[in-house]
Amino acid sequence: MNGAFNAYSSAAPAQPALPKLLNVCFSCGVLMLGMVFTEFVELVEEQFSPALADAVLQDVAPPHGGAYTAVGYYPHEEMLALVGALSARTGVAAPELVKGFGHHLLKRFTQGHGEMFARSANLFDFVTSIDGHIHVEVHKLYDQATLPRFKVLSRTPTTMTLLYQSARNMEMLAQGLLEGAAQHYGDDCRITHAPCSGAQGDGVLFTLDKTLR
Repeated sequence: MNGAFNAYSSAAPAQPALPKLLNVCFSCGVLMLGMVFTEFVELVEEQFSPALADAVLQDVAPPHGGAYTAVGYYPHEEMLALVGALSARTGVAAPELVKGFGHHLLKRFTQGHGEMFARSANLFDFVTSIDGHIHVEVHKLYDQATLPRFKVLSRTPTTMTLLYQSARNMEMLAQGLLEGAAQHYGDDCRITHAPCSGAQGDGVLFTLDKTLR
């Protein structure tokens, strides 16, 4: 499932850096929920090794020593740095790592909050419910969470267009989450995205198409 994480090469690591392409995935100045950090570290341990996870934390050297808690809140820049350090050590492009992480998070969400997914019969129903229902439930659990917006612009039985807007600009994470959701519901769906602007404001337009697979 996490192809990017399985593409690790044993070649000698490069010096940790923050590739410019990370700007595609992240923006700065926003706090993130600690659960995202703990899941990221656990995924690195599982897909690579505990030693590599420790090395990445040492590269980043967060002020708390990497002792993340699921209910804490941490600077968004720390996640950018973690992904950058992992990319530098593995040679896997940062956007692909972020997308693979999205697949992982979706699986974790289905395991921990299965009732939210059981309410929807398919991918399109699930996506339609994100802003109006799921994010309401998330705010009950994490009242300080800053959540992205997912606005359905059009829907037919086979296609959907979705406007994604977030202060973090994490469209690659959203791509992974949507692909993971499609797999969860067994929907064979091609998912693409591109920047857009219009009356709804700036964001990223996702196209979900079941006719192109």
